[in-house]
Amino acid sequence: MAGSSLLALIDDIATILDDVAVMSKVAVKKTAGVLGDDLALNAQQVAGVKADRELPVVYAVAVGSIKNKLILVPAALLISALLPAAITPLLMIGGAYLCYEGFEKLAHKFLHSKTEQAEHHQQQVEALANDSVDMVAFEKDKIRGAIRTDFILSAEIIVIALRTVATAPFMKQVTVLSVIALVMTLGVYGIVAGIVKLDDGGLYLLRKKGMRWWNKLVRRLGVVILNAAPLLMKTLSVVGTAAMFMVGGGILTHGIPGAHDVIYGAAQAVGAMAIIGAVLEFVTPAILDGLFGVLSGAVVLMGVTGILRGLKARPA
Repeated sequence: MAGSSLLALIDDIATILDDVAVMSKVAVKKTAGVLGDDLALNAQQVAGVKADRELPVVYAVAVGSIKNKLILVPAALLISALLPAAITPLLMIGGAYLCYEGFEKLAHKFLHSKTEQAEHHQQQVEALANDSVDMVAFEKDKIRGAIRTDFILSAEIIVIALRTVATAPFMKQVTVLSVIALVMTLGVYGIVAGIVKLDDGGLYLLRKKGMRWWNKLVRRLGVVILNAAPLLMKTLSVVGTAAMFMVGGGILTHGIPGAHDVIYGAAQAVGAMAIIGAVLEFVTPAILDGLFGVLSGAVVLMGVTGILRGLKARPA
């Protein structure tokens, strides 16, 4: 009797684990796009610190990301159970913040001359090379900025995953969200750590000794990696900023009644074109979300700037 009860319990556990695995797989597929944006943004955010401090900074951001998940997973479940209508407005606030942050980066870039940017870059390089300069504050700003961005993107991913398992029993929802949160954090920050240390890997290969053909091939690979690493970081910087607009704009257009239908209709219209229709149908929603994100970021930045100026102008 006890043996049959144990076998029944094991069978139930196996069924639950199988269901969780299937649900987690579906949730991962649905969140893959935002995960890619999360990767690009975080690789961009943690770049620019001293080489020997890159991994500690990535680790600090990863710890902050885990803390974000410990807040977001219970909060998402609680809001979904008690006040589901609040999820969309809260996400839209986060989306508006992403657009604001992205447009602030663009404004800083285009409102300063190339000479000013070159001087700022040179000052940063000199500060990084100067051991007497305390970079703790600089690192803390980087970490705080990355954790803030991670919070918004993590919220988006968790809500998408929650919607995927919305009809499942509560414990399965908790398990799937926990699996997604853990895999997301380990995967994203593991890859980010690899990206920021890519140049060190290239240098290691370049220093390999030996005159045999494979030694030469390894050194040549090291040269390729060293040359590619700066280009990759610049690309991630551009992709990361674009991702802020696409993700933020996408959150906003999904939350504004009718906006998503307009974008879907535009994608369907260009999809009817010959030869390139399929490609245009695929990229049009991202482009329109991104453009809406740029416009939203500009509006939010103007609003924030106006409020700050008004507060400064007020008599003490």
